[in-house]
Amino acid sequence: MERRDFLKLGGIVAAAGAVAPASSLLYASKVESKNGNKYGMVIDLTKCDGCGECVSACRTANNVATFPDEKINNHLLRIAHVKSKFPNSQEQAIPLMCMHCDNPPCVHVCPVKASFVRKDGIVLIDKHRCIGCRYCMVACPYKARSFVFKHHEGSSNPEVPKTMHGVVEKCEFCVSRVDHGQLPVCVETCKKGVMSFGNLNDKDSQVSRLITSGRVHRVREDLHLGAKVYYLGL
Repeated sequence: MERRDFLKLGGIVAAAGAVAPASSLLYASKVESKNGNKYGMVIDLTKCDGCGECVSACRTANNVATFPDEKINNHLLRIAHVKSKFPNSQEQAIPLMCMHCDNPPCVHVCPVKASFVRKDGIVLIDKHRCIGCRYCMVACPYKARSFVFKHHEGSSNPEVPKTMHGVVEKCEFCVSRVDHGQLPVCVETCKKGVMSFGNLNDKDSQVSRLITSGRVHRVREDLHLGAKVYYLGL
């Protein structure tokens, strides 16, 4: 990159950081969760067979960009297949998504504050502020973010805006559904009861009871990011 282009980019970043928030999601971060909710999820891997129904439902409900002719597609939720070490080399299906960390690296590195944490703990992206620098993708240790590198015409759900070209997207716990008292679509779709979603601050909620049982683990707990997605049988 030439010096002139570099200075132009710096000016764009500075200007974007000074612009007032354009997204209603960013405004919502200030007014939501007056009741002190903090949302999280528990995934029971002993019940998951990796069928992928949750992934398909997520793609349809959130208008996730898909390009059949490409080897790499966007994702909000994906299924990883992991094998344990020899001699018990058994394969395990693990649904992976944004972990909605309390201390998210993606938020810290965003130069225009497009990534932020709502008061209820849900990590969101203001796509009107995102400049597509992809620093957040590099910072996320869970590879939970993807970049919309091509224009996407599809719109399988008219209630959800079409995927914006040139921005980063990720799982947002189906925030618009949660704000209307509904469950994330992956939780609602799975008939095997693999996923549980609820208020972590409510000690009587199913997610809180599962967590306090002491049988759950988080991916890369050594990073101390305060992930709010927990796993049974990991």
